[in-house]
Amino acid sequence: MSVKAFKLVSAVERDMLMGDKNYINIECIECCGKNLYIGTNDCFIYHFLLDEKISTAGKISFAATKQLHKYLGLKKPVSELKAASALTRLLVLCDNTITLVNMINLEPVPTGARIKGAVTFTLNENPVSGDPFCVEVCIISVKRRTIQMFMVFEDRVQIVKEVFTPEQPCAVAVDGYYLCLALTTQYIILNYNTGVSQDLFPYCSDEKRPIVKRIGRQEFLLAGPGGLGMFATVDGISQRAPVHWSENVIGAALCFPYVVALDDEFITVHSMLDQQQKQTLPFKEGHILQDFEGKVIVATNKGVYILVPLPLEKQIQDLLASHRVEEALVLAKGARRNIPKEKFQVMYKRILQQAGFIQFAQLQFLEAKELFR
Repeated sequence: MSVKAFKLVSAVERDMLMGDKNYINIECIECCGKNLYIGTNDCFIYHFLLDEKISTAGKISFAATKQLHKYLGLKKPVSELKAASALTRLLVLCDNTITLVNMINLEPVPTGARIKGAVTFTLNENPVSGDPFCVEVCIISVKRRTIQMFMVFEDRVQIVKEVFTPEQPCAVAVDGYYLCLALTTQYIILNYNTGVSQDLFPYCSDEKRPIVKRIGRQEFLLAGPGGLGMFATVDGISQRAPVHWSENVIGAALCFPYVVALDDEFITVHSMLDQQQKQTLPFKEGHILQDFEGKVIVATNKGVYILVPLPLEKQIQDLLASHRVEEALVLAKGARRNIPKEKFQVMYKRILQQAGFIQFAQLQFLEAKELFR
């Protein structure tokens, strides 16, 4: 049964980015506040400002204003972008080298600080150093079976640790001292401080793209075997039931209480509260799906779109209108962490009352009595 949880809204049209140059493709995106950065296959970075507009009818749209674009001087694609807003720096991966550039003018830092030999990289969102003027960066190194941890400052980088892995790593997410790694044949959790590792479950990276995503403190979301989205903690256990994805998921994102997944034809939305699929949006040629500070963005090679969540109260009312009482109550309980306590209590009482009347009208008197109580 479907719920309208998200609406797909265009953010950057293809002509804003490439005009009539058909050969230009979007390789990666980064969003930080209103700043949207796009890396392309012809070695350019584009910077847009995103403005959210709400019409009198409550319809949300986005206006993107191009600030500037910068050529990095190589004939290689820009493969990853990550913003470190505390340092006003953008970390740019191109041709196995991470360069630090200014977030505003896209100029490289004067010291020329860079990290060489990176296949891919990620930031530690639960840093261990405690230094607010530094970001912790984890890279999969071009050296075989090697992960490296760096501290990145405004104008310099410093290697902290080099860790060897039992097989070649192909994807990584970090939380504190814990690395969640997709290796060639399995997922593992590795504490890079103690060197202790724990196997999670097998997975063949030759057959499909692994997904490793930090979704909260000490918890990760992984693309498991059989099209399952699996949750794992740093202790190697799962505290939530898995969600059923398609076999060929390309990317996943979290927008509580939903897990959003992208495959080659659809965007699917599953609830973390009851693991059911709630919404399917047709979306062809998508190759990027990421969440940035609660904003879920998808992209094709030519355009960028934002998945705008509908207010939870509206979703609950739609469920009640369809007489889906149990789902409405599950979603209402799950909404507790997103709504201030006093407002939640007033809303929840009203929902219980509405649910009670629906059960009463269906002659389910015992259920109705419990809800009215």
